Amino acid sequence: MEYVFVYGTLRKGCSNHHLLQHAREVGPARTSEDYALYVHDYPYTVKSEAVGPIRGEVYLVDGHGLDRLDRLENHPHWYVREKKPVQLDEGREVQAWIYFFPEPRGHLVKGGDFVHLT
Repeated sequence: MEYVFVYGTLRKGCSNHHLLQHAREVGPARTSEDYALYVHDYPYTVKSEAVGPIRGEVYLVDGHGLDRLDRLENHPHWYVREKKPVQLDEGREVQAWIYFFPEPRGHLVKGGDFVHLT
């Protein structure tokens, strides 16, 4: 089982959340490191800019679940998956897979939360 941090359309109430139907929800979280979140047609987290933490949710997925997410994100040709520290709201830090986009695209979400755009 692997931790995955989701920040966009995979979050609860969003269009691709059904892909996590067999995953175990761990809880709300934020990235421990600062990144930039952009939105165009989809959300994009970019490592090259340190704007602030990104808000999202952490799930435990098995190998099949990770393969499904890789196909959705077209890893490694579109998004690239990397393991990074994530701070759970409960206080624990875990190493979770995060899908990064190589460059900014769209408009910057200064608050770092796709569900609550600011």
